[in-house]
Amino acid sequence: MRWWFGVLVSAVFVCSAAQAESVSPEPAIAIIIDDLGDRLAEGRRVVDLPGPVACAFLPHTPHVQRLAEAAHATGKEVMLHLPLQAKAGNDLGPGGLTLDMDQEAFVASVQASLAAVPHVSGVNNHMGSLLTRHPGHMTWLMEVLRAQEAELFFIDSRTSRHSVAEQMAREARLPTASRHVFLDHNPSPRAVEAEFERLLRIARSRGVALAIGHPYRSTLEVLERRLPQLQEDGVRLVSVSEMIELETERDKSWQTSSSH
Repeated sequence: MRWWFGVLVSAVFVCSAAQAESVSPEPAIAIIIDDLGDRLAEGRRVVDLPGPVACAFLPHTPHVQRLAEAAHATGKEVMLHLPLQAKAGNDLGPGGLTLDMDQEAFVASVQASLAAVPHVSGVNNHMGSLLTRHPGHMTWLMEVLRAQEAELFFIDSRTSRHSVAEQMAREARLPTASRHVFLDHNPSPRAVEAEFERLLRIARSRGVALAIGHPYRSTLEVLERRLPQLQEDGVRLVSVSEMIELETERDKSWQTSSSH
């Protein structure tokens, strides 16, 4: 009788463990705010956002040192928002990378931009609809990032559907992901709100989702109001590096399940 009781208890334990493993984790979102460093007041407002919102700084800007130090002190990830050549020929500003640069000049510029932003955890592209199409230049970029003493991640902002940046980052074995939502391509308050809701839907559907926004008044007002409500929405805000880890784990589990 005792033997049967032990078997029953063991069976219940195994079933409970299997059920626990099958429970989906809470959906997660990560958010990057780009174009920081030029304006101090807007930058401070981004640094004061609740939770691990990543702060992406343009290199060689007037307030990058001060704001990056403040972001790091609050536990936010600091990123380099690296200017890459666009199809439209937009002004890239200091640190811009172009198709006509040779490898030596390209590498030196990337290294100078990395040195200009303290506490860098990762990099994403500013513009880049032309340069991100070119595997050679993207390989140069990923080699520089890979050579840094601290491990950096790369986020493809997906300014072009023809971008190969994420692919080149994977080939260089860098932690990497791509943007799913631009919060403020249309910066009207209603449109930003709608994109935030779309971000939550994507996270609930695929487990994780990444958004990029800018320090516009409408974007910051939406985030200041919605981020404290995420627990009620059943979604959690995570750092970009944690989102990459979660997405990697999800992909591995999908590959394992599809192989059976």
